[in-house]
Amino acid sequence: MRIDKYLWSVRYYKTRSIATEACKKGHISVNGQVAKASREVFATDQIALRKDQIVYKMTVLDIPLNRLGAKLVDMYRKDTTPPEAFEHLELLKLSKEHYRAHGTGRPTKKDRRDIDGYVSTDTTDEETVE
Repeated sequence: MRIDKYLWSVRYYKTRSIATEACKKGHISVNGQVAKASREVFATDQIALRKDQIVYKMTVLDIPLNRLGAKLVDMYRKDTTPPEAFEHLELLKLSKEHYRAHGTGRPTKKDRRDIDGYVSTDTTDEETVE
């Protein structure tokens, strides 16, 4: 089975065309080599794919005949993604929400002054003598 069809059938991608695009961009590797969309997948292959800033790793156990229900996916692949990858994603989410919550509007005057004080370099200290 083709790699793009396999990833679609085990529900890593919503459509085959999205899986094909990921292959073209080099986000998917099979046994340590970047894979084209037409690469054949066999049992015991190691697949690594980058999606949403996480590198998912899996081992192919068997080849499905068609797209699977979510409950049946674990019969055809073994997920070997390290838990540190998911912890890294949580840290990214928390760092984005640290300063302000999403959708709280424009910065206040105090926020703008804090930003200006942090970003600007103070060039008014230099006096020119004429």
